[in-house]
Amino acid sequence: MQTRHWARNIGFASFMVLSIMSHSIARAAGAPATAPATTQSASAEKHAVSRDTSASIDKASITEHELRVADGMLKYRATSANLLMRDDTGKLKADIFFTAYEKIGDDSSTARRPVMFVFNGGPGSASVWLHLGTAGPRRLELTPEGVPTPPPHNLVDNPTTWLNATDLVFIDPVGTGYSRPATGEKGEQFFGVKEDIATTAEFIRIWLGAYNRWNSPKFLAGESYGTTRAAGLSRYLLEKQGIALNGIVLISTVLSFQTILPGEGNDLPYVLFLPSFSAVARYHHKLPEDLQKPDEATLIAHAREFAAGGYSAALAKGDTLKGAERQAMVAQVARFTGLDAKVVDQANLRISTAMFQRELLADKRLVVGRFDGRISGYNSDPTDPWTYDPSLSLYLPAYTTQFNAYIRGELKYDSDLSYETLSGRVQGWRFGEPGQGYLNVADDLRSAMAQNPSMRVLVAAGYEDLATPLTASDFTLDHLDLSDALRANIKRTYYEGGHMMYHVPSSRDQLNGDIALFVHAATPTTQPAN
Repeated sequence: MQTRHWARNIGFASFMVLSIMSHSIARAAGAPATAPATTQSASAEKHAVSRDTSASIDKASITEHELRVADGMLKYRATSANLLMRDDTGKLKADIFFTAYEKIGDDSSTARRPVMFVFNGGPGSASVWLHLGTAGPRRLELTPEGVPTPPPHNLVDNPTTWLNATDLVFIDPVGTGYSRPATGEKGEQFFGVKEDIATTAEFIRIWLGAYNRWNSPKFLAGESYGTTRAAGLSRYLLEKQGIALNGIVLISTVLSFQTILPGEGNDLPYVLFLPSFSAVARYHHKLPEDLQKPDEATLIAHAREFAAGGYSAALAKGDTLKGAERQAMVAQVARFTGLDAKVVDQANLRISTAMFQRELLADKRLVVGRFDGRISGYNSDPTDPWTYDPSLSLYLPAYTTQFNAYIRGELKYDSDLSYETLSGRVQGWRFGEPGQGYLNVADDLRSAMAQNPSMRVLVAAGYEDLATPLTASDFTLDHLDLSDALRANIKRTYYEGGHMMYHVPSSRDQLNGDIALFVHAATPTTQPAN
């Protein structure tokens, strides 16, 4: 049963968790919203000729735009293209699709402007979630509650885009988006932790050379499994490619999979998920008054204390926990999770995510979301332990259709391929060697920070994330075994919302502001002359 739980979460819903643009110059000047949003200007054509002579870049579409931001107009260039991956003999191995945004200004300063490589997770997820959700200069229009409007959906300007602080390169790994293995090449050679890190590192190396950005301050940003990739990359880039990063952004983090995958002999995830269960139960008004009243941060602190103390000790007792002591713990777990005590008792105090989703609002025949526990939907089959995730099904078609419209209409890139938002092509992912236990890339992050002591890390977590809960992320960070000086380079931030906390308007603005401050702090104030 546990194997099935792992496969289902990683394969379908686990882009996990576990990256569009602005209006054209004409629209910014007041043209009707139905006017074409982008044009291939003479400047863009000149740019294409000057930069795309490299044999590494194919099918590039380059357009120019501008966007009104807080301090005026931001002019930028968008490039949608394929980067050609070759082996040492020159044989084509894969086409990797990317969309890059560069601020237009003094061309002499472009090579020194920060650049951030952005990707989502899965494995099997394209970068569209961060692209259209929060980071890019255009984003998916959501209601004030943070859910998509009814179809047909729409894109709107994103004045808090990360482009205010750094140029952006959104990468779709092989098998996702429009990225594909070359003819005759098998996708399996890319589908593994080590293979994926090596391929992404090679993409970054080639892109830096093709666009003359070796002297730019360099950043990574990943969401969900993308944080696993980013942590591994931080060390690989340093040791194998000689690329030292200025910083990495980890959104909805999973570095140690032992913290999120319960199993025989591993009760740790039950302890680490409980505070997020409390936050979701509070949102749905399922907690007793003394727990319902505090704000989220205060509640989380209370739930952490209980989980790490009495609850953890009770689970450690196993079958020796009996009688009144056991019933008292059942009552406490029910109190902090909002679940019926009978459910807790029957689960032997060990509440899985799927059980919590199904049982919290069972009296209303509703299931709560895994990616965002604030969102609920009708449970058409309460007997099915693997019900759908309403916090995914609402968003997947909106992101997919809007990216297809945006890439063709505004960015002028066309392809007959299916844009794989959550890809079924990525199968059989190799998480590690058999018999070596849970995947853990925390050591890679620690090693990168030790070898590159100026590298900073920003960790962002949503209170109602039931895929990569905030306490699991914190537990891993608390066990990195870093010096005080290196630990000071890690900043943790928490937001209302779930795995994609940026769906909450206030959290999106907070996150984007935090990232702008982070990039500024991690970028040298003076840089060497060319």
